[in-house]
Amino acid sequence: MILRRISSGIPWLFVLLLLLGSLSLQGAARLPPATILLMRHAEKTDGSANLSPEGFERAKRLSELFLPEGTRSDLPKPQFLFATHESAHSDRPVQTVEDLSKALNLSINDAFRDEDYAGLAKELLSGRYAGKVVLVVWHHGKIPQLTKALGATPPYTPWPEQQFDRIWRIDYVHGKATVRDLPFALMPGDSQ
Repeated sequence: MILRRISSGIPWLFVLLLLLGSLSLQGAARLPPATILLMRHAEKTDGSANLSPEGFERAKRLSELFLPEGTRSDLPKPQFLFATHESAHSDRPVQTVEDLSKALNLSINDAFRDEDYAGLAKELLSGRYAGKVVLVVWHHGKIPQLTKALGATPPYTPWPEQQFDRIWRIDYVHGKATVRDLPFALMPGDSQ
């Protein structure tokens, strides 16, 4: 009789534990990254899908922002890299982050097209990157919309046509997104 009472209580206990586990997993899935760094690809040559010589130089020096550890306390080292998918008109975002990818030994996720910034935002906020630092290199025309899709307010819109030396840092604290507009200060002539 005692065994019957215990065994009849086990299914309910099992169901209750499954429900509690499911709720905690759903809550974790909604946790955003700690920080998302948004930047435009480096300088371009008009009419070309590639970076200009100055753009390739900026891309080469990009790791100076994150390595060695502690050089820029306002720019944490990325743990994940995203870049706009290659198109007939541009492979500049991937070219911008290739050297950094090698320096950090990280792969570049380039699965999202420029116009699919909402899909990228959904992926970044899915919980897969909870508590992590993500760097996104995108085309300037969609960075303000991507910022909004990530739950933040862009510092300015549109992104200026000739601006290649800024990075927007989005931090998530207690579910609220804040944005800081930071200079690269990597090359002569960069804004401070």
